[in-house]
Amino acid sequence: MKPAEAKLRRALDGADPDVRCYLLYGPDEAGSRALAARLGVAMGADAERIDLTSAQLKSDPARLADEAAAISLFGGRRWIRLDPATDDAADAVAALLAAPAAGNPVAAIAGALRKDAKLIKLVDASPYALGHASYLPEGRDADAVVVEAGREQGLQLRPDVAQRIARTTGGDRALIARELEKYALYLDAAPDRPKPLDHDALDALGAATEEGDLTALTNAVFSGQPAEADAELARLASEGMEGVPVIRALGRRALQLAQLRSAMAQGESIDRVMETAGKAIFWKERDTIRRQLGRWTPEALATAIARLGESERVVKSPLYPGHAVVEEDVLAIARHAARRR
Repeated sequence: MKPAEAKLRRALDGADPDVRCYLLYGPDEAGSRALAARLGVAMGADAERIDLTSAQLKSDPARLADEAAAISLFGGRRWIRLDPATDDAADAVAALLAAPAAGNPVAAIAGALRKDAKLIKLVDASPYALGHASYLPEGRDADAVVVEAGREQGLQLRPDVAQRIARTTGGDRALIARELEKYALYLDAAPDRPKPLDHDALDALGAATEEGDLTALTNAVFSGQPAEADAELARLASEGMEGVPVIRALGRRALQLAQLRSAMAQGESIDRVMETAGKAIFWKERDTIRRQLGRWTPEALATAIARLGESERVVKSPLYPGHAVVEEDVLAIARHAARRR
């Protein structure tokens, strides 16, 4: 953990009285909300939470400072959650940071902000505020997030199990938490009675089944099944799973196929390539990936990877036009694979 993040977590967990405002932003909104929840835990179960929006504060900039200085009717602790936090709330945050005193901390939750956003400038310039940008974890960082989250649920995860969950959830902390809660309930696990989580449990409940993850979409796209991919996109969107997690799940498969296809281009047989990959390919997906390798060229995979990278950039931009952009790119990749029959 980086020193800045460690400092932020210490402040949140201790409800540091010197910090009036925590600006939690970045593309990983689930990560930002998890950090805000730490402040809620630190304030105590009996603390009163005041929920505000930037639209409310735009028309009444003094309200945030007033709420931060207010005393609870029953004398208990109070804290404020500002969600969503946008530059519409800049005047209110400025007033809060300039106030003579403020006893109730504010957790301001924002999505991706521009580097020159007013909120970021205000927080960076104030000794009474802390800011932190959350990004979706990748690779070993994502595996570590799964292991840590599992430990909090009383689950003991081997590296290969953590990697599988990280892959099927796209590294999205909210999805990871939801999956692990399900497994903890299934195994009757808790911090005081830890239980091992293995592949059998995953198969039984479904982090890698068609009931609740990205595997079905990934296979439909790279196997050239546009209709099935379209149906999966609609299902996932109805469950609140879209955008970056979808793009990254597809990106990982594209990179995996590109690496295997590169070895084939150097003269290795598909059998040798699959054998060398070993546990990097989940055993239930070996036949599917073998078929996909016969459908994709290295050049086409490079194009798909570039297109997915551009899709992620668009999704993270402040002017993100909506889910239709991702849907168009995903279906274009699936249609290309379909033409390779």
